[in-house]
Amino acid sequence: MKLTINKSTIKGKVTIPSSKSMTIRALMCATLSKGESEILNPLVCDDTNAAAAALMKIGVGIVKEKAVWRVTGGRLRVPAEDIDCGESATTMRFLTAILSLVPGEHRLVGGPMLAKRPMRVLVDALENLGVKGSTAGKTTPPVTIKGGTFVGGATEIPGNVSSQFISALLLIAPFAKVGVSIKMTTPLTSKPYLLMTLWCLKRFGINVLTPLNRFIVKRQRYLPAKVTVEGDWSSASYFLALGATSEAGVQIENLSIGSLQGDRVMLDFLRVMGVAVRTSGDIINVSQGSLKAINANLSDCIDLLPAMAVLAALAEGVSIFVGIDRARIKESNRVAAVREGLVKMGINVVEEGDRLLITGLKNPKKAADDDSEESPKEKTTADNPEKKEIVVINSYGDHRIAMAFGVLGAALGGLTIDGAECVAKTFPDFWEALEKLGGEIKRNE
Repeated sequence: MKLTINKSTIKGKVTIPSSKSMTIRALMCATLSKGESEILNPLVCDDTNAAAAALMKIGVGIVKEKAVWRVTGGRLRVPAEDIDCGESATTMRFLTAILSLVPGEHRLVGGPMLAKRPMRVLVDALENLGVKGSTAGKTTPPVTIKGGTFVGGATEIPGNVSSQFISALLLIAPFAKVGVSIKMTTPLTSKPYLLMTLWCLKRFGINVLTPLNRFIVKRQRYLPAKVTVEGDWSSASYFLALGATSEAGVQIENLSIGSLQGDRVMLDFLRVMGVAVRTSGDIINVSQGSLKAINANLSDCIDLLPAMAVLAALAEGVSIFVGIDRARIKESNRVAAVREGLVKMGINVVEEGDRLLITGLKNPKKAADDDSEESPKEKTTADNPEKKEIVVINSYGDHRIAMAFGVLGAALGGLTIDGAECVAKTFPDFWEALEKLGGEIKRNE
């Protein structure tokens, strides 16, 4: 679906959907617990539905009600067919580990984007714990795992590739008779996601020791639990960014200020950029400020790159983002996708290894004004000098790229997003939520 966004007057309030990361973590912990667990306020989206469907194939009972999923775990079986993880890398990585507990041979597959995501690091780490497995590509899915081979012991894994690999090992570690020791061979990035995993494990009765650069887990038993899923700060980042471009401001609800989610740091980034931010309980009000450039390290909040990049494009000065390397191995190469889209909008972007430099528009209000002089994004056509050219942005099927450029489109207008339906991966109602805030959107199915 192609979707065109015109310059919009943004104001109002929005309720942020629940956390995808916590919903899937709770599903996996409930899977490993004997008995019924309850997940309150789960996120319902493509990724969480893919996780639930995959788990049901291995014997997990899941009853989906309006505001609660009832999950009966503890009795896993060999699936009758390949496990399709859709485009959810979290699901594939966690299930690669979990299926090592189930006797038999299991094959995990996914969609075209997931088929490009790295998996070999996890398979190698599992091999040190007795698990036999392989990847069809040199480092990429499909993944084959021989279950019933998990022994435990000591293993090593890089800390700077994906925290999901470490989380996957932690999920199954309590089942090892000899216990598990996981050593990180490189400094840890995305630490907040690991803290979320540890929090979820604790809720289901599992304790993890964390001395220095190791995780140590003794043999334990999962216990059924009731978990309430909080709002998703990653999804909130686009509405926080919208508020930063709005004179009237945006009120954002269903966020925990004390959340473990790393993307909560977005509030700090906004304040540094001169944005007006006010918090009251789980309500945040954000409104337009001076919008100055920022230097920020995104190594622990890499999903913020697209939202922060479009804000930098509207800010005065040169913003510098470091710790961006892992953004190249997400649903798309987000560094390249962001750079390509911003350059199309006439914004200067320099990519230098692990950092990105973005020079903001000198006068964003004038550039976005329909009556202003021609801006870089508003080229006239030869046939009709009065008609402004629409810039088409390729989402590359990446929900975060689509949502981020939705923000830029609302601020500047004249922007079409190709593949806009990909937001269903984590935020199915994103475009409707944008429209309720005043977003002027035209859908071209």
